[in-house]
Amino acid sequence: MDTTLTDPYATSESPINLRDLGRVRVLRALTEKPQLSRAELVRQTGLARSTVGSVIFDLISAGLVRESADAGATGARTGRPPQLLSLEPDAAYALGLDVGHDHVRAILTDVVGTTRWDQSEALAVDGDPERTLNTAVNLIDRAIEDVGVRREKILGLGLGIASPVDMSNGQLHAEGIMPGWVGVRPTDELADRTGLTVRIINDANAGVLAERRFGAARGCANVVYLRLSSGIGAGVVCDGRMLLGYSGLAGELGHVIVDPTGTLCRCGNRGCLETVASPPAIAELLTRSWGRPVSGADLADLLLAGDRGTLRAVEDAGNAVGRALAATVMVLNPELIVVGGDLVTAGEALFEPMRRTLSRNTMISHTRTRIVPSTLGDSAGVRGAATMVLDDVPERLGLDPPPAT
Repeated sequence: MDTTLTDPYATSESPINLRDLGRVRVLRALTEKPQLSRAELVRQTGLARSTVGSVIFDLISAGLVRESADAGATGARTGRPPQLLSLEPDAAYALGLDVGHDHVRAILTDVVGTTRWDQSEALAVDGDPERTLNTAVNLIDRAIEDVGVRREKILGLGLGIASPVDMSNGQLHAEGIMPGWVGVRPTDELADRTGLTVRIINDANAGVLAERRFGAARGCANVVYLRLSSGIGAGVVCDGRMLLGYSGLAGELGHVIVDPTGTLCRCGNRGCLETVASPPAIAELLTRSWGRPVSGADLADLLLAGDRGTLRAVEDAGNAVGRALAATVMVLNPELIVVGGDLVTAGEALFEPMRRTLSRNTMISHTRTRIVPSTLGDSAGVRGAATMVLDDVPERLGLDPPPAT
């Protein structure tokens, strides 16, 4: 009997069969919930109990799934305790890169997203793509060597970058943002240098992926992740789907104009949010006011000391962010706004004016929208980059499992 089926992951050259489909469904269920019993897998996958049993046997034999006793089981039952299934963490690995304006960061994670290696190097990125890519490749090679992973067990490399990205073709919209990268195709460069499959995403979009899978937005289908760092951007998910826009430019809140007579922005406009609410912009304001150098790294200590000028500058930044978010909330109606990036260290000095201004500039029906700090901190971008690879785990392991250790 012909058991081939039409499936979104199949191609005309490689139709998927029932056994492969069962593997993909079981692995998808275990990706979405780390531990499940056989009965729960039957309910979640819609497969017959006998099929689930056969698939689980195959996956355990292949070293992709492990079975363990339910340590939380209680009661008077005797005999064998309930068994739970979970992904085998070392079945495969993913690499993530975060290329910001001032750093390159790399992580290596196992198949369930646990970080096994994490290092960052400070670097002036915007005008020097060659040095940046060399640094990225060196970090990747060190990660693989230090952890002792066979390269063929790495499913791919996710790249988050501080530039708008056209996801349809991997092209950067780097003009005015990362001027040295105009015309550079980092996915092609990294694929050639590493031999890995490379996927690219804007850093704020990477952040929302990570927060939904590992952080403050788990289980949330309508969320905005706002990254307040040297660059400002937002990743948006509506009804469980990421909004990218016509050419990947959705979510560029850093270039929403909040002060038409304000400072010139590197994008060429005047008074963008990034010129008011990024740590470098706040530090520059204090430098001009005090007549001595202040850096973005100094802000946390100044706030901790209760410096009034810094508190006022951060409050003004929070008000500006709140105004920009108000329009976003009116249009998209998110349940949750997660705020990450360097400026989050300001705490309530930033969040209180942000929430107050958002409330003043939206309808009363929007007051249910919550604003919370990121739980992943500065790792959201790089973990989100790796998450792009991890999201493909069910199909990659179900249809083409990597070699055993």
